[in-house]
Amino acid sequence: MTKSGFIAIVGKPNVGKSTLLNALIGEKIAITSPKVQTTRFRITGILSENENQFVFIDTPGMHKPYHGLGKSMDKSASDALLDADLIMWVVDQSFKKTDELILNRIKDSGLPVILVINKIDELEKKSDIDQIIVSYLNKHEFNEIIPISAREQTHLVQLKNALSNYLIEGPHYYPSDYKTDQTDESRMSEIIRERILYYTEQEVPHSVAVMIESMKINSELKTLDVDALIIVERDSQKGILIGKNGEKLKRIGTEARKEINKIFELKVHLSLWVKVKKDWRNDPSTIARYGYGK
Repeated sequence: MTKSGFIAIVGKPNVGKSTLLNALIGEKIAITSPKVQTTRFRITGILSENENQFVFIDTPGMHKPYHGLGKSMDKSASDALLDADLIMWVVDQSFKKTDELILNRIKDSGLPVILVINKIDELEKKSDIDQIIVSYLNKHEFNEIIPISAREQTHLVQLKNALSNYLIEGPHYYPSDYKTDQTDESRMSEIIRERILYYTEQEVPHSVAVMIESMKINSELKTLDVDALIIVERDSQKGILIGKNGEKLKRIGTEARKEINKIFELKVHLSLWVKVKKDWRNDPSTIARYGYGK
Protein backbone atom coordinates (compact mmCIF):
# COMPACT_ATOMS: atom_id res chain seq x y z
CA MET A 1 0.00 0.00 0.00
CA THR A 2 1.66 3.22 -1.16
CA LYS A 3 1.23 6.47 0.75
CA SER A 4 2.33 10.03 0.09
CA GLY A 5 1.83 13.54 1.40
CA PHE A 6 2.91 17.16 1.11
CA ILE A 7 4.60 18.45 4.25
CA ALA A 8 5.16 22.20 4.67
CA ILE A 9 8.24 23.12 6.69
CA VAL A 10 7.54 26.48 8.32
CA GLY A 11 9.22 28.63 10.93
CA LYS A 12 10.97 31.91 11.56
CA PRO A 13 14.14 32.75 9.62
CA ASN A 14 17.31 30.89 10.62
CA VAL A 15 15.76 28.09 12.69
CA GLY A 16 17.33 25.41 10.45
CA LYS A 17 14.51 24.53 8.04
CA SER A 18 16.79 24.07 5.03
CA THR A 19 19.36 22.13 7.05
CA LEU A 20 16.55 19.82 8.15
CA LEU A 21 15.32 19.36 4.59
CA ASN A 22 18.80 18.41 3.39
CA ALA A 23 19.24 15.98 6.29
CA LEU A 24 15.90 14.28 5.60
CA ILE A 25 16.55 13.95 1.86
CA GLY A 26 20.18 12.90 2.33
CA GLU A 27 21.34 15.36 -0.31
CA LYS A 28 21.92 19.10 -0.55
CA ILE A 29 18.63 20.39 -1.95
CA ALA A 30 18.53 23.82 -0.31
CA ILE A 31 21.37 26.23 0.40
CA THR A 32 22.16 27.11 3.99
CA SER A 33 23.99 29.94 5.73
CA PRO A 34 24.10 31.64 9.13
CA LYS A 35 22.35 34.68 7.65
CA VAL A 36 18.59 35.10 7.99
CA GLN A 37 16.22 34.79 5.04
CA THR A 38 18.60 32.57 3.07
CA THR A 39 15.66 30.72 1.46
CA ARG A 40 13.78 32.99 -0.94
CA PHE A 41 11.32 30.65 -2.63
CA ARG A 42 9.59 27.34 -2.09
CA ILE A 43 11.90 24.37 -2.48
CA THR A 44 10.49 20.88 -2.89
CA GLY A 45 12.47 17.94 -1.56
CA ILE A 46 11.27 14.41 -2.27
CA LEU A 47 12.04 11.38 -0.13
CA SER A 48 10.83 7.95 -1.24
CA GLU A 49 11.29 5.16 1.30
CA ASN A 50 9.66 1.79 0.72
CA GLU A 51 5.93 2.48 0.30
CA ASN A 52 6.11 6.04 1.59
CA GLN A 53 6.80 9.23 -0.35
CA PHE A 54 7.37 12.43 1.63
CA VAL A 55 7.13 15.63 -0.40
CA PHE A 56 8.68 18.35 1.73
CA ILE A 57 8.04 22.02 0.94
CA ASP A 58 10.79 24.19 2.42
CA THR A 59 9.55 27.76 2.74
CA PRO A 60 11.12 31.18 3.32
CA GLY A 61 11.10 32.17 6.96
CA MET A 62 7.78 33.75 7.93
CA HIS A 63 8.38 37.33 8.98
CA LYS A 64 7.02 40.86 8.77
CA PRO A 65 8.20 42.03 5.33
CA TYR A 66 9.71 45.46 4.66
CA HIS A 67 10.13 45.47 0.87
CA GLY A 68 8.62 43.90 -2.23
CA LEU A 69 10.87 40.85 -2.20
CA GLY A 70 10.08 40.23 1.46
CA LYS A 71 6.35 40.43 0.78
CA SER A 72 6.69 37.96 -2.08
CA MET A 73 8.74 35.58 0.09
CA ASP A 74 6.23 35.78 2.94
CA LYS A 75 3.33 35.11 0.58
CA SER A 76 5.21 32.09 -0.80
CA ALA A 77 5.55 30.68 2.72
CA SER A 78 1.87 31.27 3.51
CA ASP A 79 0.67 29.81 0.20
CA ALA A 80 2.59 26.61 0.90
CA LEU A 81 0.08 25.82 3.64
CA LEU A 82 -2.68 25.73 1.02
CA ASP A 83 -0.95 22.83 -0.76
CA ALA A 84 0.08 20.84 2.30
CA ASP A 85 -1.40 17.82 4.07
CA LEU A 86 0.69 18.35 7.20
CA ILE A 87 2.80 21.09 8.80
CA MET A 88 6.19 20.79 10.45
CA TRP A 89 6.70 23.91 12.57
CA VAL A 90 10.43 24.20 13.26
CA VAL A 91 11.51 26.23 16.30
CA ASP A 92 14.77 26.56 18.21
CA GLN A 93 13.78 28.47 21.35
CA SER A 94 10.88 29.16 23.69
CA PHE A 95 7.69 30.78 22.39
CA LYS A 96 7.89 34.53 21.88
CA LYS A 97 5.48 37.25 20.84
CA THR A 98 6.99 37.16 17.33
CA ASP A 99 5.85 33.53 16.96
CA GLU A 100 2.19 34.56 16.99
CA LEU A 101 2.25 35.39 13.25
CA ILE A 102 3.13 31.79 12.40
CA LEU A 103 0.87 30.35 15.10
CA ASN A 104 -2.18 32.18 13.71
CA ARG A 105 -1.47 31.00 10.17
CA ILE A 106 -1.08 27.44 11.39
CA LYS A 107 -4.37 27.62 13.29
CA ASP A 108 -6.15 29.04 10.23
CA SER A 109 -4.90 26.17 8.08
CA GLY A 110 -6.68 23.51 10.13
CA LEU A 111 -3.91 21.02 9.26
CA PRO A 112 -2.26 18.53 11.61
CA VAL A 113 0.93 20.02 13.05
CA ILE A 114 4.14 18.44 14.29
CA LEU A 115 6.20 20.81 16.42
CA VAL A 116 9.90 20.20 15.80
CA ILE A 117 12.34 21.53 18.40
CA ASN A 118 15.59 21.91 16.43
CA LYS A 119 19.20 22.54 17.51
CA ILE A 120 19.01 20.48 20.69
CA ASP A 121 22.75 19.87 20.25
CA GLU A 122 23.28 23.55 21.16
CA LEU A 123 21.34 23.35 24.43
CA GLU A 124 23.31 23.06 27.66
CA LYS A 125 21.03 20.64 29.50
CA LYS A 126 17.96 18.45 28.93
CA SER A 127 15.78 20.71 31.07
CA ASP A 128 16.24 23.41 28.40
CA ILE A 129 14.30 21.19 25.95
CA ASP A 130 11.52 20.75 28.49
CA GLN A 131 11.35 24.50 29.02
CA ILE A 132 10.91 25.11 25.27
CA ILE A 133 8.22 22.42 24.99
CA VAL A 134 6.26 23.80 27.98
CA SER A 135 6.22 27.28 26.43
CA TYR A 136 4.31 25.90 23.41
CA LEU A 137 1.97 23.43 25.11
CA ASN A 138 -0.90 25.82 25.73
CA LYS A 139 -0.59 27.58 22.36
CA HIS A 140 -1.97 24.82 20.14
CA GLU A 141 -2.96 21.15 20.17
CA PHE A 142 0.07 19.71 18.41
CA ASN A 143 -0.22 16.21 17.01
CA GLU A 144 3.38 15.48 17.96
CA ILE A 145 6.28 17.32 19.59
CA ILE A 146 9.70 15.99 18.60
CA PRO A 147 13.11 17.41 19.65
CA ILE A 148 15.83 16.95 17.02
CA SER A 149 19.17 18.18 15.77
CA ALA A 150 19.14 18.55 11.99
CA ARG A 151 22.87 19.25 11.95
CA GLU A 152 23.73 16.15 13.99
CA GLN A 153 20.84 14.16 12.43
CA THR A 154 19.55 13.29 15.90
CA HIS A 155 16.06 11.71 16.16
CA LEU A 156 15.36 12.07 12.41
CA VAL A 157 14.19 8.43 12.23
CA GLN A 158 11.62 9.16 14.95
CA LEU A 159 10.56 12.27 13.04
CA LYS A 160 10.05 10.35 9.79
CA ASN A 161 8.10 7.65 11.62
CA ALA A 162 5.80 10.30 13.06
CA LEU A 163 5.34 11.97 9.67
CA SER A 164 4.48 8.65 8.02
CA ASN A 165 1.37 8.38 10.20
CA TYR A 166 -0.12 11.37 8.39
CA LEU A 167 0.62 10.34 4.81
CA ILE A 168 -2.40 9.60 2.64
CA GLU A 169 -3.01 6.27 0.94
CA GLY A 170 -2.62 6.58 -2.83
CA PRO A 171 -0.04 6.71 -5.64
CA HIS A 172 3.26 8.55 -5.37
CA TYR A 173 3.49 11.97 -7.01
CA TYR A 174 7.09 11.62 -8.26
CA PRO A 175 9.34 8.81 -9.54
CA SER A 176 11.20 7.13 -6.69
CA ASP A 177 14.60 8.47 -7.77
CA TYR A 178 13.51 12.13 -7.75
CA LYS A 179 15.06 14.31 -5.02
CA THR A 180 13.69 17.72 -6.04
CA ASP A 181 11.66 19.41 -8.77
CA GLN A 182 14.07 22.36 -9.03
CA THR A 183 15.74 22.99 -12.38
CA ASP A 184 19.51 22.62 -12.69
CA GLU A 185 19.73 26.35 -13.43
CA SER A 186 17.90 27.19 -10.20
CA ARG A 187 20.11 24.94 -8.09
CA MET A 188 23.28 26.33 -9.65
CA SER A 189 22.22 29.94 -9.12
CA GLU A 190 21.44 29.18 -5.48
CA ILE A 191 24.85 27.57 -4.94
CA ILE A 192 26.48 30.75 -6.24
CA ARG A 193 24.27 32.87 -3.97
CA GLU A 194 25.21 30.66 -1.01
CA ARG A 195 28.90 31.46 -1.57
CA ILE A 196 28.05 35.16 -1.77
CA LEU A 197 26.23 34.91 1.57
CA TYR A 198 29.35 33.47 3.18
CA TYR A 199 31.77 36.04 1.78
CA THR A 200 29.85 39.30 2.05
CA GLU A 201 28.60 41.26 5.04
CA GLN A 202 25.95 43.79 6.03
CA GLU A 203 23.51 44.81 3.30
CA VAL A 204 25.05 42.97 0.35
CA PRO A 205 23.61 39.43 0.91
CA HIS A 206 20.02 40.65 1.01
CA SER A 207 20.44 42.77 -2.13
CA VAL A 208 21.85 39.99 -4.32
CA ALA A 209 20.10 37.97 -7.00
CA VAL A 210 21.73 35.38 -9.27
CA MET A 211 20.60 34.31 -12.72
CA ILE A 212 22.11 31.67 -14.99
CA GLU A 213 22.48 33.37 -18.37
CA SER A 214 23.64 30.37 -20.41
CA MET A 215 24.80 26.76 -20.17
CA LYS A 216 26.69 25.23 -23.09
CA ILE A 217 28.55 21.97 -23.57
CA ASN A 218 32.18 22.56 -24.56
CA SER A 219 32.94 19.41 -26.52
CA GLU A 220 36.59 20.36 -26.97
CA LEU A 221 37.33 20.75 -23.25
CA LYS A 222 34.58 18.34 -22.19
CA THR A 223 33.15 20.86 -19.77
CA LEU A 224 29.83 22.56 -19.15
CA ASP A 225 30.37 26.29 -19.63
CA VAL A 226 28.08 28.26 -17.31
CA ASP A 227 27.66 32.05 -17.42
CA ALA A 228 25.97 33.56 -14.36
CA LEU A 229 24.86 37.13 -13.71
CA ILE A 230 24.94 38.54 -10.17
CA ILE A 231 22.61 41.49 -9.60
CA VAL A 232 23.05 44.04 -6.80
CA GLU A 233 21.26 47.30 -6.01
CA ARG A 234 24.16 49.79 -5.69
CA ASP A 235 27.57 50.48 -7.21
CA SER A 236 29.13 50.24 -3.73
CA GLN A 237 27.76 46.70 -3.37
CA LYS A 238 29.24 45.78 -6.74
CA GLY A 239 32.63 46.97 -5.54
CA ILE A 240 32.37 44.98 -2.31
CA LEU A 241 31.34 41.85 -4.19
CA ILE A 242 34.16 42.06 -6.73
CA GLY A 243 36.78 42.93 -4.11
CA LYS A 244 40.30 44.22 -4.55
CA ASN A 245 41.67 43.17 -7.94
CA GLY A 246 38.62 40.92 -8.32
CA GLU A 247 39.84 38.52 -5.63
CA LYS A 248 36.52 38.14 -3.75
CA LEU A 249 34.51 37.39 -6.89
CA LYS A 250 37.20 34.91 -7.97
CA ARG A 251 37.00 33.12 -4.61
CA ILE A 252 33.19 32.98 -4.80
CA GLY A 253 33.37 31.56 -8.32
CA THR A 254 36.00 28.96 -7.42
CA GLU A 255 34.08 27.61 -4.43
CA ALA A 256 30.73 27.66 -6.25
CA ARG A 257 32.26 25.76 -9.16
CA LYS A 258 33.65 23.08 -6.83
CA GLU A 259 30.23 22.69 -5.18
CA ILE A 260 28.45 22.47 -8.55
CA ASN A 261 30.99 19.88 -9.73
CA LYS A 262 30.35 17.82 -6.60
CA ILE A 263 26.55 17.96 -6.66
CA PHE A 264 26.05 17.46 -10.38
CA GLU A 265 29.11 15.24 -10.94
CA LEU A 266 30.13 17.52 -13.80
CA LYS A 267 33.25 19.39 -14.84
CA VAL A 268 32.03 22.98 -14.94
CA HIS A 269 33.67 26.16 -16.18
CA LEU A 270 31.93 29.02 -14.38
CA SER A 271 32.04 32.69 -15.40
CA LEU A 272 30.52 35.34 -13.11
CA TRP A 273 29.43 38.87 -14.02
CA VAL A 274 28.10 41.61 -11.74
CA LYS A 275 25.42 44.12 -12.72
CA VAL A 276 23.69 46.94 -10.81
CA LYS A 277 19.89 47.22 -10.94
CA LYS A 278 18.79 49.86 -8.48
CA ASP A 279 16.07 48.94 -5.97
CA TRP A 280 15.21 45.68 -7.75
CA ARG A 281 13.71 44.20 -4.57
CA ASN A 282 10.79 46.64 -4.84
CA ASP A 283 10.09 45.98 -8.52
CA PRO A 284 7.44 43.21 -8.83
CA SER A 285 8.30 42.41 -12.47
CA THR A 286 12.00 42.06 -11.67
CA ILE A 287 11.27 39.93 -8.59
CA ALA A 288 9.15 37.60 -10.75
CA ARG A 289 11.77 37.48 -13.51
CA TYR A 290 14.46 36.46 -11.04
CA GLY A 291 12.18 33.70 -9.78
CA TYR A 292 12.07 34.76 -6.14
CA GLY A 293 9.09 34.44 -3.86
CA LYS A 294 7.46 31.71 -5.99
